[in-house]
Amino acid sequence: MEKREFFFKSCDGTTRIHAVEWKPDGEARAVLQICHGMTEHIARYDEFASYLAERGFYVAGHDHLGHGQSVQGEEYYGYFHETDGNAYVIGDIHKLRYWVQKQYSEVPYFMLGHSMGSFLLRQYLTRYSEGLSGAVIMGTGYHSVPEVMAGQALCRAIAAIRGWKYRSKIVNMIGFGGFNRRFKPCETDKDWLSSDRDKRDEYIKDPYCGFVFTVNGYYHMFEGMKCLEKRKNRNKIRKDLPMLLVSGADDPVGAFGKGVRKVYKEYTDAGIKDVTLCLYDGDRHEILNETDRSQVYEDCYLWMDKNI
Repeated sequence: MEKREFFFKSCDGTTRIHAVEWKPDGEARAVLQICHGMTEHIARYDEFASYLAERGFYVAGHDHLGHGQSVQGEEYYGYFHETDGNAYVIGDIHKLRYWVQKQYSEVPYFMLGHSMGSFLLRQYLTRYSEGLSGAVIMGTGYHSVPEVMAGQALCRAIAAIRGWKYRSKIVNMIGFGGFNRRFKPCETDKDWLSSDRDKRDEYIKDPYCGFVFTVNGYYHMFEGMKCLEKRKNRNKIRKDLPMLLVSGADDPVGAFGKGVRKVYKEYTDAGIKDVTLCLYDGDRHEILNETDRSQVYEDCYLWMDKNI
């Protein structure tokens, strides 16, 4: 296996997007493109990507705008773009896919999105599901249109006074404040991420993880979520696209399974024929970093292998 880092220009026209690829030894059997979650970065997927590369997958992913090494400066962490942030983040995902697919045009192409990346991938699929062999929606949840519009209104009000790069404790509390409630007494404020203490400690010590999003980042993330809850958008997804919804049964982002089941029903109601739902008992938000992650790795691999 060969691992390589590279950069490409963002759709915003100025930011250098940091990306990583994991190449298998020999010919690739399939491709997986990964969309990482909020306040983390693509290098955290190294263990999972290496596992797949050893089984013949070419794996690639990038740091989204405002994440990891895809920033212009410290103040840009958790910031997308003042007016077109959501569009540029989706555009960068498609830009990487276009580049990778030119090199691997003859093999099946899968995409995986975790957490914020799951919301981005779900939005991406409403536009670009053609040509994909399957989509893995990991650690996702459900948010109603009134809910996300209220969040956007709050972000606009704060930005009018403080500016779009302001990091609001109030918005952050609304976003994450209740996630640890079920896991009390807690050792850290990140106990909801995983039951694996070592993995939680790695996250806390990682300088690219755990920063507070700007109101701009929240606003554009809410914009994408709003698009997801419009039935006309879900109806644009290819009906024969295989989809795998995987989450921890103890994941607060997915309302401990309830939100994931709602998303599953939305897709089946939209006429998508091959949707699989899998909830892992005892697992929290980051199932790729859970104590049973070897089982999660295998299940994701076998599902993609079946769809090759």
